[in-house]
Amino acid sequence: DVQLVESGGGSAQAGGSLRLSCAVSGHSDCMGWFRQAPGKEREGVAAVDSNGATSYADSVKGRFTISHDAAKNTVDLQMDSVNVEDGGTYSCAAGSPPCELHGQFNSWGQGTQVTVS
Repeated sequence: DVQLVESGGGSAQAGGSLRLSCAVSGHSDCMGWFRQAPGKEREGVAAVDSNGATSYADSVKGRFTISHDAAKNTVDLQMDSVNVEDGGTYSCAAGSPPCELHGQFNSWGQGTQVTVS
């Protein structure tokens, strides 16, 4: 099984930036970041496959960047120009191809909190 540990959550002011990191133990052909705000359903934010192809939710396109550091085996999420609606619990997940935000993800990290004010 793939083990995932997130880090980097915290607080930011609107318009600021945060960087999340997910340490991956094992291998997965598809990695994703998801978020869940209080009272809302979990939504896919970004995904990257083993070839480096990425996909993003419309709400974060142009502001967030997902990347995979093969040397460190981490999957990072750079969040720029954040707004209040970006707040929530962010979790990374490992899944199977096709690597889509609505695809199959079966290993999850514990989550990290992001607050934007």
